[in-house]
Amino acid sequence: MLTRSVLAVLLLGLVCCAPPPDFSYADGTAGRYGDWDGRWVLINYWAEWCAPCREEIPQLNDLNAAIDGQGVRVVGINYDGLRGEALLALIAKLGVEFPVMETDPRSHFGYALPSVLPTTVVINPKGAVVATLVGPQTRVGLEAQLGISVAL
Repeated sequence: MLTRSVLAVLLLGLVCCAPPPDFSYADGTAGRYGDWDGRWVLINYWAEWCAPCREEIPQLNDLNAAIDGQGVRVVGINYDGLRGEALLALIAKLGVEFPVMETDPRSHFGYALPSVLPTTVVINPKGAVVATLVGPQTRVGLEAQLGISVAL
């Protein structure tokens, strides 16, 4: 039978040896790109000053809510690089309901910073960029891009 001190040492060993997170979300949680393995990922670049971005947000919110648990991840990136409280306030103001990253994943996936907003980068389940969608997208259009259909 293991004593409490032996269990504590084993748990400490697991915690200290866990790999560090790859990125952080606006809500303060951390994530690892490995958690996205085997999933489609939609990375949406948006900004407050971009009217089409603001119009697109409800479509992304709807898609994100509908695909829960279906192997698709929707994440946002604030183009202006806001972080912390400023980013959280903007997320609330614009009604963004999908996760927003504080760390831009473009260096991980090997694509350039978009020059037009909104832009949605589509990553396949193997981690490869398969499309860069420029301009506002609809939920139905994104479902078609991914080859899925989710009941409304």
